Amino acid sequence: MTGLLRARSQLRLRFRGDSGYTGRAPTTCSGAASGEDLADLLCPHCRKNETRVVDSRDDDNSVRRRRECLGCKHRFTTYERMEAPRLFVVKKDGRREQYNRDKVLNGLRRACEKRPVSEAQMEEVVSGIERELFARGESEVSGKLVGEKLMEALKGVDEVAYVRFASVYRDFRDVASFRAELEGLLSK
Repeated sequence: MTGLLRARSQLRLRFRGDSGYTGRAPTTCSGAASGEDLADLLCPHCRKNETRVVDSRDDDNSVRRRRECLGCKHRFTTYERMEAPRLFVVKKDGRREQYNRDKVLNGLRRACEKRPVSEAQMEEVVSGIERELFARGESEVSGKLVGEKLMEALKGVDEVAYVRFASVYRDFRDVASFRAELEGLLSK
């Protein structure tokens, strides 16, 4: 993942110390070397900013680093994830709103409530949609596109969740339009 860390890239760090303390520290990376310390990353135990990387592992979306404070020898873990470029969603009424992953995930959770869909499956659906949206290279996308992509993904995950989401998203006005959607789903 050499492309994950670039000069002056914005990173969001999550850290977990041996004491069980979990916290977040937004920081700026000033170098591209994978073992280079971050100047404003503080030890959660003694609050000193002198740490060294003991172990580093790459995932698809993040880098896990095991760090040790040079002052107190306390070890803690950081998870570094690249912040995505800004993406705005253009609503039906023309308003522009910054893309919010949590908002999409919460809508998905409501649709999948009491259904056999795991949190990991929902995260994967949202990650897939995000990859598609950011791959377009545009700074703005329509809310309709986001909703349609979410419905398309839900169709493959759980049909009941799809119908729940579609009933709210498409704002069915009567039973006939709802029935037409169901018949279209059943015919496939």
